[in-house]
Amino acid sequence: MASEVSDGTAGNWSQDVYNALKSQGVTVVAFVPDGGMKEIIDLCLADKDMKTIPLTNESEGPTLLAGCWLGGAKGCLIMQSTGVGNIINTASMSEVCQFPLLALVSWRSSWAEGNRWQVPMGQRCQDYFKMAGFHTMRVSDVQDAGPSVAAAAEQAFNTLNGVGVFFSQRVMGVKRFLR
Repeated sequence: MASEVSDGTAGNWSQDVYNALKSQGVTVVAFVPDGGMKEIIDLCLADKDMKTIPLTNESEGPTLLAGCWLGGAKGCLIMQSTGVGNIINTASMSEVCQFPLLALVSWRSSWAEGNRWQVPMGQRCQDYFKMAGFHTMRVSDVQDAGPSVAAAAEQAFNTLNGVGVFFSQRVMGVKRFLR
C-alpha cells in the first residue's frame, strides 16, 4: 500500500504555526519526524536561530524540554498522536516539577482516518494528556492554527503547565492509503 497526503487544506497554516513559535520566543524544537507536521519541522530546521533536535522516541521530549527551561530556553515538542502513549509518565513531570511543556500533536483519526492502527490512540490521546495534567486545545480550521499555538505557548510559559495543541487532519490533510 502506498500513501499520499491530500492537499485539501487551504492557507499556509504551517507558516502561521512557525511564526507563532517565533513570536513566543521558542528557540528549541524537539520532534519525532511526522508527515502531518513536516512543513513546520522543515521551517524550524531552516531557522539558524532555532535548535532542532530529532528524537528517537517521544518520551525523550519532556525531560529535554525541562532541561531547556532550566537553562533559560523556551521549547516545544512536535509529535504524532500515536506517540502520546510513549510520554505519559514523563509528561506528568510538567505538573509536578512546574515547567512548561508545549506539545504540538498531529491528531490522527480526527477526520477520515484510513489507517486502523491510528484510531485507538487518536481517539484517546487528549484524555491521556488531560490525565497527565495538561490543558488541551483542538485546531480544526487553518485560520486557528497560528493563534492557537501562540495562546498555548503563552499559557504554558506563563503558568508552567503542559499544553497540548491537537491539529485535526482537516488542517493537516488526510493520508490516503492506496490499494
